[in-house]
Amino acid sequence: MDLESVASQQISAKWIAGQSVFSWNKSLDMMNENKPNIWRYRMSKIAFIYPGQGAQSPMMGKEMVETFSEAKEMFDSANDQLDFNLYDLCHTDNDLLNDTAYTQPALLAVSIAITEVIESYGIKPDYTAGLSLGEYSALVASGVMDYKDAVAVVRKRGQLMQKAGSEKEGAMAAIIGSSEEAIQAVLDQIDGYVAFANFNNPKQIVLSGEKNALELCYPLFEAAKIKAIPLKVSGAFHSELMSSAAEGLADVLDTIDLDQATIPYLTNVTGGVVEDSGQTKELLVKQLTSPVLWEQNVRTLIDLGVETFVEIGPGKTLAGLIKKIDRKKKVISVSSPETLEQLKAYLEVN
Repeated sequence: MDLESVASQQISAKWIAGQSVFSWNKSLDMMNENKPNIWRYRMSKIAFIYPGQGAQSPMMGKEMVETFSEAKEMFDSANDQLDFNLYDLCHTDNDLLNDTAYTQPALLAVSIAITEVIESYGIKPDYTAGLSLGEYSALVASGVMDYKDAVAVVRKRGQLMQKAGSEKEGAMAAIIGSSEEAIQAVLDQIDGYVAFANFNNPKQIVLSGEKNALELCYPLFEAAKIKAIPLKVSGAFHSELMSSAAEGLADVLDTIDLDQATIPYLTNVTGGVVEDSGQTKELLVKQLTSPVLWEQNVRTLIDLGVETFVEIGPGKTLAGLIKKIDRKKKVISVSSPETLEQLKAYLEVN
């Protein structure tokens, strides 16, 4: 096999004696004086991970878009098809950035813009995963969903979730430092609907449900010495109160085509790798009314040999969650040219 053939693909092999895996990533079209390609033998695996709603912040992605043409191209592509100005939304101070109908396409665009820049240096993941909304960025990065389709879908997803939230008054709360069993013991004492929405790490579980029912829980949590923090959200996400949004999302997903994954990705619904991308639409619909098994996603990736997690998008939310799951794993959050340089420097020597 000649050099061009070898360099255009990812070559993986197992070292049987140590049961370790190395990957050689190289892309000839990025080997130029302006942008040196990072390629090396890797003795451990990398996962690209993407944050969900709540990670958004003013000016997110601004430095990347102004510095890298790859990021600007992705931003422009999303901006051209959206019914609002993405640059005004993300790069000025305004309240709309926290409106779920706007937050969702904005976060996706920023995450994929940064991903394009990272991959332009030849840095490729072995797996992808995302928390809630972040799963759509993972699907784009894994080659399952076309970027333009993803922008359209999450715009509609946000609108559907917003509408469902206005139809049924819901609320969410983060429970810190308690167990599922202790929380369930409180839920068993109240009338009304409250369900588990997120299992983020061993010390953080999120609840979602009817606002009145959740308010009944707070004095019971206090009596049980369980710390509960109400969340500022526009609906009871990842609960049965999102059923109407799930039905609408199913119709939206029926209008697009998906491909088989070129990079394995994980689903929040089961916590594991999706073996058949034909299941993706069903899983995305179910995700709206099911708990997000983020802790299980991370543990699955660790079991698969992932040593380095690259958090792509604004903030360091996922880094904080992962450190509570396994402090030994390396997490690098990339949201700016400066943090991109940190990632490159780390990977050049590891």
